[in-house]
Amino acid sequence: MASDKIKTAAPIDSRHPAAERSDHGLTPWRMKGELVLNCNCTVFCPCVISLGKHPPTEGYCQTWGGIRIDEGHYGGEDLSGLNLGLLIEIPGLMARGNWKAAVFIDERASDRAYNGLVQIMSGKAKGTTGLFSVLVSEFLGAERAPVSYVTEGDTRHITVGKKIQGAVHPVRGADPDRDIVVTNTQYWMGPDITVATASKGKVRAFGRVWDFDGRSAEICQIDWKGPGR
Repeated sequence: MASDKIKTAAPIDSRHPAAERSDHGLTPWRMKGELVLNCNCTVFCPCVISLGKHPPTEGYCQTWGGIRIDEGHYGGEDLSGLNLGLLIEIPGLMARGNWKAAVFIDERASDRAYNGLVQIMSGKAKGTTGLFSVLVSEFLGAERAPVSYVTEGDTRHITVGKKIQGAVHPVRGADPDRDIVVTNTQYWMGPDITVATASKGKVRAFGRVWDFDGRSAEICQIDWKGPGR
């Protein structure tokens, strides 16, 4: 018996060709690039090894960071070439939550890219950064800003307008041509963390005035994605 259903054309899929398909109603996204963090720890951040079970060296954590997105998308919107600035404050053990966080989004981002990055960095987009929706109790806000992430030699220079001025470089090892790298970790940022320090780490934002020159820093190659992880 012939079907009386009307055949319709298949819907056009206009999503980014690299975007993974999801059945959960969330927008697929991905960010590949590099991240640096500089915090108030006096020696290398113990959170990398303890996964938040050991307190920061000062008993609490104050951190600024920068992200360079080499390749990325949020749904069909390209994120490649954009930079981000971060501000994170943790009152004690990282794993216990109650974080405060803010994000500075490259002023070159389109409105769709800006909104997507807010979803990603607030944890609402799930995936790698989904933990923010659990650990961050106060999202201080998102702001457009001129965010620069420049590498000169082995030093990463990050500026966010007049709010963050940072310079981070790897700590020297016995072999000057090889970085000191903590590998195969379960750290949320990525498995391989380069031990670094900041020659400059100044923050003037959201009422915070921080100076972390000479304090702990990390460099990490990232490959974050969602909503599946």
